[in-house]
Amino acid sequence: MGVTNKISCDWQGKMAFEAELPGGKVRLDAEPEVGGEGTGVRPKALSLVSLGGCTAMDVASLFTKMRAVPDDFKVYVSGELTDEHPKYYYKTHIEYHFWGKDLKKDKLEKSVNLSLDRYCGVTEMFRRFSEVTFEIIYHED
Repeated sequence: MGVTNKISCDWQGKMAFEAELPGGKVRLDAEPEVGGEGTGVRPKALSLVSLGGCTAMDVASLFTKMRAVPDDFKVYVSGELTDEHPKYYYKTHIEYHFWGKDLKKDKLEKSVNLSLDRYCGVTEMFRRFSEVTFEIIYHED
């Protein structure tokens, strides 16, 4: 069928875990208000990192192939959680920021659209439970 990924979460006490995944380890922990010590990242926020990282890597690969490399590139992702449990991101917004002179906006926009519509599997997963919106912001010198 396809590639299978496997991770592990090793309990470190209280609400802390060390997650081992392909390429490295990440410490997870909850806020003190819910029994954690705040010594690691939160799992829900980490899902936003997965979304941002997936689409950012796609876009960088695509604009490089299209010879439209900006001076700098950054992705911001925000998510709005439901009020009731189980809380999940029902709205997710992605901002793509490009910096540089003489930006090839048509190619940068095409890179973003290809990532969102064809390549980024994490975006596709998010669309199953969240309204995903995006915007492209250019910062020209």
